Formats: sequence, structure tokens, C-alpha cells
Amino acid sequence: MRRHRLTVNGEDHEVDAPDGEALLWVLREELGLTGPKYGCGVGVCGACVSLMDGRAVRPCVTAVEQAAGRRVTTVEGLSEDAGHPVQRAWLRLDVAQCGYCQPGQIMSTVALLAENPDPDDRDIDEALRDNVCRCGTYRRVREAVRLAARLARGEAG
Repeated sequence: MRRHRLTVNGEDHEVDAPDGEALLWVLREELGLTGPKYGCGVGVCGACVSLMDGRAVRPCVTAVEQAAGRRVTTVEGLSEDAGHPVQRAWLRLDVAQCGYCQPGQIMSTVALLAENPDPDDRDIDEALRDNVCRCGTYRRVREAVRLAARLARGEAG
């Protein structure tokens, strides 16, 4: 065991975990953040996507020590009242069915819009191609990404 200092959702934490422990387990088990989901455990489904220094990462394949000194943001860190443009778009368009993949979809969208505030369908499909949704809400996800981009630019109320 080793003590790791992490900044998660704007708060500093110290956690005891062995080097190599998946950041996902630290987020969920040590910090109680259940937004990032365990899906595949090998970084291919996107259910756990969170941000590290604003970039999308997969905590299931990111070692806890890789997060030291970096800013980690989970879906819980976006907004307490679902006021983030991406969250508002998801709610407005009723994107989620079962909802399991949605935190990862949302965080991938936040990362996309930070890099590209006006993505076209190809950009959206590329950015979210590795976020698997078993319910098949891809069409609504794409619509929500476009709406979130407009909300972020102040073009939609």
C-alpha cells in the first residue's frame, strides 16, 4: 500500500492503494463516486470515462499513480444541479434508457466540446465511437451533443 494524493472534482484526497490499482476502483470504492461505471475492465466500452486534466481517460486501465498531481473529473464533478450544458442537453432530449453508459458518454462529450465547440456528425461519431451503448441511443446521443454545443455557445435556451 502506498498513499496517493489525488485531486478529484476539485477536492484534494489522500488514499491508500497499491501502485497499479485501477483509478476506477479508487474513485468508486475509496471516494464513493459511482458515476464512472465498470463495464469491460479493459478500456474498450467507455462506461468509466472520466477526465484527467480535461482529456478523456478510462480509469479502468489508468493506474492510480498516473492521476497524482493531475485534475480528475468524474460526471459528479460537472454540476451539482445538472446545470452543465452537456447534462442539460441529455436531460432535455431524454437520452438515457438504462443509463449505464451515460456518464461515460457525457464525459466523452465534455472532452470533445472542450476541443471542438462546433463538432459535425463525423467529429461526434469519431469522439464517441468507443463508448458502447447496449440500448442503442446513439442517435439521441448525437442530437444531444449538437444541442450541448449550442447551449455552451449560448445559442439555445
